[in-house]
Amino acid sequence: MNLTQFPRRNYVQDATPLEALPAFSKALGNKVNIYIKRDDLLPGCAGGNKTRKLDFCIADAIENGADTIITCGAVQSNHCRLTLSWAVKEGMDCHLVLEERVAGSYKKDGSGNNFLFNLMGVKSTSVVPGGSDMLGEMTKVAEQLKKEGKKPYIIPGGASNAIGATGYVACAEEIMQQLFSINLSIDHMVVPSGSAGTHAGIVVGMYGTNAGIPVSGINVSRPKDVQEEIVHNLAMETAQRLGMRESLPKEQITCFDGYVGPGYSLPTDSMTEAVQLLARTEAILLDPVYSGKAMAGLIDLVRNDYFAEGANVLFLHTGGSPALYAYLDTFQ
Repeated sequence: MNLTQFPRRNYVQDATPLEALPAFSKALGNKVNIYIKRDDLLPGCAGGNKTRKLDFCIADAIENGADTIITCGAVQSNHCRLTLSWAVKEGMDCHLVLEERVAGSYKKDGSGNNFLFNLMGVKSTSVVPGGSDMLGEMTKVAEQLKKEGKKPYIIPGGASNAIGATGYVACAEEIMQQLFSINLSIDHMVVPSGSAGTHAGIVVGMYGTNAGIPVSGINVSRPKDVQEEIVHNLAMETAQRLGMRESLPKEQITCFDGYVGPGYSLPTDSMTEAVQLLARTEAILLDPVYSGKAMAGLIDLVRNDYFAEGANVLFLHTGGSPALYAYLDTFQ
């Protein structure tokens, strides 16, 4: 797969660390050997996985003559934080449309990512009820900006389209090169599965390189069947964009929906345990919405012997730790 044919802004210049988690593995009984891909350490304000996607999305925006970025997400969206941060770096305006998926959860002067939106000088923030047509809401903002002489470009939630998912195809290639360089064989990979771009991109990358590493997604919002369909559709679009000749089998997409709890962004006991356990064994921070619930899923799969004894399991850390500060009551 020749990714050099696509424009990008070179936000990602170096591979993120791939680390062993011996103390964490020991705390889980040494049943498996857990490793972590530190995409929480990617560049961009406070780091996180969306930088890989935005590397391609913002390049596309600039190629199309845009001077303004519009995107959307939940009220504590890591994607919105990183989109805004790269817009700032590029000297572009950025407008956010936030979906209040949990009624009453938006606080104008809230902590976490919401604080960072304001600190970085977001041009406007629109808050809409949960279940709103987010593309429609962003289009309204775009039409108004066009009347003002601006040239807006809409990036979907999570930058989860075929352009953005290409960033995680590149990540899969990066992982395989790292594994080769340290002579490490991975038996299974676990990723958070939300807006689907990260999950889809990793699967396309692993399949396209014939890596033979199964990938499991831990859902943060939707039921298993719905999420698997969304991930597969996006993976197919991404594979087509890259010119892959083979159709990507549905069997490549596996999701687990048992760790969502009462709903998206709502705390669970297993998430809290996962965040605390990794912090107290390896001093690595997870976030309460994505990586925390995904790690809760990995922990449960280990405890229930889903992986073969002694397997090497790689967890993709997508970042998001600034959101922790909006969940102080959960952890105190």
